Amino acid sequence: MSEARQHKRQISLGAFLMETGHHIAAWRHPDTHASGGLDFAHYAQLAQIAERAKFDAIFFADSVSVRDTHLPSLSRTARADHFEPLTLLSALSVVTSNIGLIATVSTTFNEPYNVARKFASLDHLSGGRSGWNLVTSSTETEAHNFGFDKHPDHALRYERAKEFHDVVTGLWDSWEDDAFLRDKASGVYFDVDKLHVLEHRGKHFKVRGPLNVARSPQGRPVVIQAGASDAGKELAAQTAEVIFVAHQTLDEAKLFYRDVKGRLARYGRRPEHLKIMPGIFPVIGRTQQEARDKFDALQELIHPTVGLQLLSNMSGGVDLSKYDIDGPVPDLPETNGGKSRQQLLLDLARRDNLTIRQLYLRIAGARGHQQVIGTPQSIADQLQQWFEEEGADGFNIMSPWLPGGLSEFAELVVPELQRRGLFRTEYEGRTLRDHLGLPRPENRFSAQTPVAQTA
Repeated sequence: MSEARQHKRQISLGAFLMETGHHIAAWRHPDTHASGGLDFAHYAQLAQIAERAKFDAIFFADSVSVRDTHLPSLSRTARADHFEPLTLLSALSVVTSNIGLIATVSTTFNEPYNVARKFASLDHLSGGRSGWNLVTSSTETEAHNFGFDKHPDHALRYERAKEFHDVVTGLWDSWEDDAFLRDKASGVYFDVDKLHVLEHRGKHFKVRGPLNVARSPQGRPVVIQAGASDAGKELAAQTAEVIFVAHQTLDEAKLFYRDVKGRLARYGRRPEHLKIMPGIFPVIGRTQQEARDKFDALQELIHPTVGLQLLSNMSGGVDLSKYDIDGPVPDLPETNGGKSRQQLLLDLARRDNLTIRQLYLRIAGARGHQQVIGTPQSIADQLQQWFEEEGADGFNIMSPWLPGGLSEFAELVVPELQRRGLFRTEYEGRTLRDHLGLPRPENRFSAQTPVAQTA
């Protein structure tokens, strides 16, 4: 990694890719590929656009169920069919060379050994570019696909997630970096002293190990999280290296930034070893009016049934159809789903005095993330302000429609950030850790060896 990258703080950029785009009606845009969710060529094009622009990573969210069971709404959105992200990223690793590859995998309906093995394999396939977005599942529809009648409790999901993380990272340290000798002359394939069996016994998991994949090029894949509840923030302070988060205002972004980074010291961590990257939904025009016209055209494509159901889903599954759509957003009962996003929506509705219709229109693209509509210069101004005032270390770019929205950001906003010295003009390393300025972790077992010898 260059000295410049070490000493000059720069913006990190992720391309958050979603089928045809993030706007709920993106698939109806005249320039989108409506069947893009299952078209590898479509995703290869997007990954290569982001790589040419020197993005840190591409990122895929995921859910282990169809995202909605309300058929009148689901039948009008492009959210019902899409690739499993690790499979897709493995294929994309072949048609890219530098960009990071981040996939969401839930700790609620998976097992640690399988997850550790898959991400370690992707790290080898890609030459050190993989990242795991660790989430807890939040919907009843996912629970129903795994033999549960009811979704596990919020607190229990986070308790399991912490132990899950500990097992996965322990398995990633099964082998020291130089364990595999593969010495044909001596006939020794690996050094037995550099193999470490985990023997984990916990409340939720019993895993012996070792992992049957050698230690990965990055030491271990980068761990990303997205929770913003108090439990989520505490888990992130203990375990995350990147946080994907939603913020509406700079003030709340700065508060979150100080809060989470302030928790790191008690876990022996340094602030620069955790990158906070809010989602940004940019609609770009060469003039402000052109940007507004583009946004308005997308908004006109939203069917009311789709908008109302999107809001219901994001509000914790509350049925809002019984309320006046042009009346105020009601007080919502506590949810066993995503608590932080429900609270964000309520705060937004109360702050701006929004009706139910106005709220679903507000979130139809960004889903609670910051929405910016403007010129390349004005969008760069906002990113620069959030970055320099420590509301963010970087941003997850949520293109309204694809591929056009991503191309416009790459061709118009990225050069503006580069002119200001805020973003790289070339990759300075090959791994995702290099791009993010994160250290390569030491193997926990080899780090303990000198202590054992001294004793």
